Amino acid sequence: MKVLIVLTSHDQLGNSGEKTGFWLEEFACPYYRLLDAGAEITLASPNGGQPPLDPKSHAPDFQTDDTRRFDNDPAAQQQLANTHKLADMKAEAFDGIFYPGGHGPLWDLHSDSHSIALIEAFLAAGKPVAAVCHAPAVLLQAKQANGDPLVKGVKVTGFSNAEEAAVGLTDVVPYLLEEQLSSLGGLYQKVDDWNPLAVVDGLIITGQNPASSEAVANALIRALR
Repeated sequence: MKVLIVLTSHDQLGNSGEKTGFWLEEFACPYYRLLDAGAEITLASPNGGQPPLDPKSHAPDFQTDDTRRFDNDPAAQQQLANTHKLADMKAEAFDGIFYPGGHGPLWDLHSDSHSIALIEAFLAAGKPVAAVCHAPAVLLQAKQANGDPLVKGVKVTGFSNAEEAAVGLTDVVPYLLEEQLSSLGGLYQKVDDWNPLAVVDGLIITGQNPASSEAVANALIRALR
């Protein structure tokens, strides 16, 4: 069971002057669920090397057993500091792919040609694609075999408009994920803010928010098995 985890390389939160990146819980929880399930994990990012961590995700309020485990895991920290370049990754080398969220993917991964090609190749080969919180943005520019948007007619979720408003970033993000998924014909689903939701439609697995990380990871493991 070989899984590719793709992280953002984008660290600027629009024009706010604040930093962003990936959200620690959304990486740590799936990383350890997959690792404990026996997966061989490879990490990649557009630029390679150390991906930017959203500093807010390391605040005390957002710590979990998994983030604490990561903070005490030099091997995992070393692996994260040396991610492979996304352009060098081949779909045939892996059984599944997972994208952690954080606001970063809204800017870089959603339009990254290598990421889009990988997603399309994974699905064409019958391999699962999973993304949580803001990371379903990676699906927005991918296409179905017939040229339609990948999410057209597909049940999906992702960070909701209400949650974006709750964190005060509606006017900072380049677009609202819920709106974009819906406008492309995605059958967008959501639950109340900050509650977990994982949506599985065929090989596409999406989660609404950080609390959904474990459910998405478990759904990916089931799909891989």
